[in-house]
Amino acid sequence: MTEAEIETAAELLASARRSGVLIEALPVTPSSVAEAHQIQDRVAALLQQPIGAFKVSAPSDGEPTRGWIEATTIRTSPARMSPADVPHLGVEGETAFRFTRDLPARDEPYTREEIAEVVTLLPVIEVVSSRFREPLSRPRMDQLADCGINGGLVTGPEMSDWSHLDLPNLRVTLIVNGKTVLQRQGGHPSGDPLGGAVVLANMLREAGGLKAGQIVTTGSWTGMDFLKPGDRCVVRFDTLGEAEVTFDG
Repeated sequence: MTEAEIETAAELLASARRSGVLIEALPVTPSSVAEAHQIQDRVAALLQQPIGAFKVSAPSDGEPTRGWIEATTIRTSPARMSPADVPHLGVEGETAFRFTRDLPARDEPYTREEIAEVVTLLPVIEVVSSRFREPLSRPRMDQLADCGINGGLVTGPEMSDWSHLDLPNLRVTLIVNGKTVLQRQGGHPSGDPLGGAVVLANMLREAGGLKAGQIVTTGSWTGMDFLKPGDRCVVRFDTLGEAEVTFDG
């Protein structure tokens, strides 16, 4: 993509965020993760809104990706979110980490041990919604340019001392309107939730770093489910806690 094409894509996505009017597509699809990230960063610069969290994907056999999450779209459980604000009503049950101190830009990579010492653990629901009218029909790089089609985050209780947990093998339950729709042991896409936090810290260490209080959510344990207006969703991790969101208002 040219600089002008990146700018045009960012302006379209920023306008859709401001107005709530969904768009059909980008004029040009990014050809790489780097270009999609450039569009994200330009949207953030245009909006000038605080970034409260990031989502990250760190596949063992592919290039890592990230997407920022506006602070204004983060809610504490039990939360209510309006279908007008998140029209696609997607949900994913995830585990996330909150950074307890700044991780500034630096040349030396952050180690796993360093990251483990400066994060708390919490259950979250990633709310999936997009600036595209039909986001799942768009190419993967379009979705990434739109911050991985993130609509918000609902956070459950934080656990400061989580080192005793068998983190990859937590039991997760997804409940919709009081009915259990999924229950299983484990299910994180990479099997290493903390690894995603390490990847993010190192992705951003040359781009301003991370701030204390920011969150990273590291991949869905439950897959992606799309709900209806009025639905209530609970994601529960045994020994960790739960997050809840109702789509109304």
